[in-house]
Amino acid sequence: MLIACTMNAVRSPMAAAMLRHLAGRRLHVESAGVKAGELDPLAVEAMEEIGLEIGKHRPRCFEDLEDGSFDLVITLSPEAQHKAMELTRTAATLVEYWPTMDPTAVEGSREQRLAAYRAVRDGLMDRLKRRFVGAAASDT
Repeated sequence: MLIACTMNAVRSPMAAAMLRHLAGRRLHVESAGVKAGELDPLAVEAMEEIGLEIGKHRPRCFEDLEDGSFDLVITLSPEAQHKAMELTRTAATLVEYWPTMDPTAVEGSREQRLAAYRAVRDGLMDRLKRRFVGAAASDT
């Protein structure tokens, strides 16, 4: 399974780490971006608050993936949705678009910006639980 966003620096690595935590070894989860950006320190901090480490994540783009065949691609940005549809048009791959706010666009104090990252984290966690926890539990 692949989770993709624009830069693979905030949303997709956060979602991938949470899904790995929720699903354990039941799912193989990777993340990528349309472009490889720089890992965002506020994303790292927001994830550490819930006990998940993404500080060693190295952002990568679709072209960096060793295996381009996935059963499911979840896209979190319009750019990633477009790229996923382009890459999977001849494959039997399910693509789901989960529009997710980019917290890097939020301005204000450090605390206001961190609150935006927390909101994205919590929203993705809720959606991941709804989508995968019931399905993962029934696989065992």
